[in-house]
Amino acid sequence: MLEDFISHIRSKNLLDSQKRYLLAISGGVDSVALGYLLHQAGYDFDVATVNFNLRGEDSKADFAFVEALSNQWGVQFHGKVIDPEVWENLTGESVQMKARSLRYEWLEELRMVHGYEGILVAHHFEDQLETILLNLLRGCGIDGIAGMAERRGAIIRPLLSFRKDALIEFMESHNYPWREDSSNQKDVYQRNFVRNQILPKIANTFTSGLEVMAESFGRIKDTGKAFHYFFEKWKVEAVVREADFHIVKINSFQAIPGRHSLLFYWLRDFGFSSAIVEAILQAVDDAHVGKLFHSHSHTLNLDRDCLIVGPKESEFLAKEVLATDVELNLQDQVYDILRIEKDSFVDKSSENAMMDASQLQFPLTIRNWEIGDRFIPLGMNKEKKVSDFLVDLKVPMIQKRHVKVMLSGEKIIWVIGLRISDSVKIQKQTQAIVYFKKK
Repeated sequence: MLEDFISHIRSKNLLDSQKRYLLAISGGVDSVALGYLLHQAGYDFDVATVNFNLRGEDSKADFAFVEALSNQWGVQFHGKVIDPEVWENLTGESVQMKARSLRYEWLEELRMVHGYEGILVAHHFEDQLETILLNLLRGCGIDGIAGMAERRGAIIRPLLSFRKDALIEFMESHNYPWREDSSNQKDVYQRNFVRNQILPKIANTFTSGLEVMAESFGRIKDTGKAFHYFFEKWKVEAVVREADFHIVKINSFQAIPGRHSLLFYWLRDFGFSSAIVEAILQAVDDAHVGKLFHSHSHTLNLDRDCLIVGPKESEFLAKEVLATDVELNLQDQVYDILRIEKDSFVDKSSENAMMDASQLQFPLTIRNWEIGDRFIPLGMNKEKKVSDFLVDLKVPMIQKRHVKVMLSGEKIIWVIGLRISDSVKIQKQTQAIVYFKKK
């Protein structure tokens, strides 16, 4: 076992013999076996354990056992005791999830404070299968089938390819003691049910069932790598970003097999679930132009020929621009406010604004546009509804919600980023100009 362990570590380059690591240990056979293997292989490590106060005297005994092991190995012992009140006041989260969160937060804190190269955990072959099966039952995609990585960030799993039986045999052959957690035999926990009921039945029913299943998951994981390669390439070619908005042409995915997965992996970063992606695709097929879909943080707009994703509209309180201001900050847009002479130059960009200073009544006011708003667009001689103006420009619904207007007195002088009012345009008699230039 020791030779196989050392060979595996070296072949995967998982550990550096010149670095120091932190072993997360519970006292159970898996983590204790990892500790003995590390000790015999000559790796430098310290240990950390948590008494969650969930099993009375057994929890205290586990804690003391690990402390004694650390003394035996000659390594530093880190111990943490959780106040029982944590479990009494727990709401909206399972005990297992809370315990896991507390444990990993503390381990990471220790790693940062003491400068450990990584945190070693004793997940093994069967743990990997349990994780993948649970992910499948929770409705995972390719990433869930990939399971746990041998190294991800600071977490290192040196035993992930080793069977539980091999670890027990190693411990028993050397008469090494360990602690048994009686709660592991209780099938009330989903992971325990998979461990105690499902995996043994597969192993007893199918020849090399667990190994074959692991190989199948490995091939699917490799297929996933191919998909992610294609996805990243598609994203670079298909996704266009304009300010805070992300835009994808419908024809870039409509005819691609597996389009649901393509869109899901793009949209999940914006908080959209697989079910919402399915609804989006149905709306695309039905040509339901203008339909909006919402996640907790973003909104997606089905426009005529594209999908547009942007942040959810946050509350915008009306603000003023003083005559002395040199900058205008509008959350997603920032403008320099310049005062220039008439003969300098003319900026014809629609996203900027040059106005006759004599026609401005400070302080100027900025607010969201409202139904019923009217202004005289540059080049016209009569008023037009802002809503109609936005329709004429084919501004998508999601972007309309972010449009703001600037007022001088009660009069709209700029639909910001789109068009100024004809009433403030530069004329022959203009002497001074107020110039809003987007940074």
